[in-house]
Amino acid sequence: MAQPKRRHSHSRKNKRRSHDALKVEGLSVCPKCNEPKLPHRICGNCGFYQGKQIVKGSEA
Repeated sequence: MAQPKRRHSHSRKNKRRSHDALKVEGLSVCPKCNEPKLPHRICGNCGFYQGKQIVKGSEA
């Protein structure tokens, strides 16, 4: 296997790693209870999804 002849500089290494950072999850707000929730998922607080109650609030 080929080996590098020279070491990469700090700036070159950091440019390569610029896309490795963790992304912040996009949160939306539940229209019923105004609690933050993940998009396209049932609200964990009230149990509603798209205006319909899927599970009871205590189960969610």
